[in-house]
Amino acid sequence: MMLFATRYLPVIAISLLLAACQSKPQVASLPTDDLVTSFRQLDLSLNNGQLADAETQLKDLQQRAAGDTRLEQYQRQLTEAWLKKGQAALQQGDLDTATTALSHARSLMPQAPALTTGLDGAIAQARASELDRAEQARTATEQAAAKEVAARTEQARQQRLALERQAAEAAKLVAIPAPVAQPAAAAKPVRRVANQVALPMLDNDDNERLRSLLDAVAADVVAFDCGVRLQVREAKQYPWVVALLSARVKKLDPSYKLRVDHSVDPAKVPNLVLSPKS
Repeated sequence: MMLFATRYLPVIAISLLLAACQSKPQVASLPTDDLVTSFRQLDLSLNNGQLADAETQLKDLQQRAAGDTRLEQYQRQLTEAWLKKGQAALQQGDLDTATTALSHARSLMPQAPALTTGLDGAIAQARASELDRAEQARTATEQAAAKEVAARTEQARQQRLALERQAAEAAKLVAIPAPVAQPAAAAKPVRRVANQVALPMLDNDDNERLRSLLDAVAADVVAFDCGVRLQVREAKQYPWVVALLSARVKKLDPSYKLRVDHSVDPAKVPNLVLSPKS
């Protein structure tokens, strides 16, 4: 009997072990963590270049998981993605898209302005070049128009002289002395603008109206020898207005010395004050 028990004891033990394994309860699969899903979606949006979606998702996570150490990494990664998009747009000459991308990057990392300085300077330089090219094109058009007017004026003068010669010859034939032409009195210059001129077009970048107004201002500056005081909201507006005004004054009188000073007041509408010398 003892021999029988000893022989079959291992078989019984293995059977009991298999039964225990088969009866072990299955562990239910746990639901995926909601934050893990959100971070995966943020990764996907970044990888697909969907930066606006990624920015919205990041702001949502910053509210739901404040203090999570991963947020700073994603914030910097998204900032760099916006900067790369802005640089690509700038290389293609799309200044509006580049400016928008820079604005997104700056809002994401306001505490690190050095990150956006390079792109900011490049956009400013590109806009200045664009304005310079537009001004050069406008100047060339104005010069061409002025030459055409001058040519027509000269043609009319030549025709008038020819008629005057014909009249003089006819007068000699009938022995009637030709009337002596009296020199015309010099016309007194008339002011084209008031002493103080508002410049609201600087606030809405209406360069066409600004140029038209500065044409009249330049005429008064030269005709009445006016000093100019310019008040602007931002310091960068001053050199732009002075450049436009100087170009127009030089066209009217290349030797005229323009006298300009300025002040900056962000709270007031930009304006320009003329001070006649006499």
